[in-house]
Amino acid sequence: MSEKISADEKLSKILDIEIESKEESKDIIPIAKEVKIKRKDQIRQDFDSARKNMKELINKGFESLDGIMKVAEAGDSPRAYEVASILIKTISEVNTDLINIHKTTADALGVNKVVKNTTNNSIFVGSTRDLQNLINQSRSQLKAIPTEEVENDS
Repeated sequence: MSEKISADEKLSKILDIEIESKEESKDIIPIAKEVKIKRKDQIRQDFDSARKNMKELINKGFESLDGIMKVAEAGDSPRAYEVASILIKTISEVNTDLINIHKTTADALGVNKVVKNTTNNSIFVGSTRDLQNLINQSRSQLKAIPTEEVENDS
């Protein structure tokens, strides 16, 4: 009887190589493990990276502005002044973007949770009796004591 030979065994005979046993492949230890990063950590890393990039852009912009201003002053060229004004506008926009990154990151991390506090500063002008009547509506239904009798009692 012919014995059934697996495809791996046939290939090993044809190519004249040894077959690794399945048990050996189970003993292989992965070199790199997948590291799960929490979402908040990712947001924080992205924020730090974006903030660093924005600050570098701002610094480079100021260095470039100094050079352009020297060229503009030396040549009295209207185009050089136009380029300088565009660069100033761009630097201010990058600064605005930097502030917006702070706001967006704070919202994403839940740092700026808005707490709604209602403060009512009410001042009541009147007597204690009027205040009690206002608070306790059932009391206001009762017959009020004439003010002359109250003033005479004192």
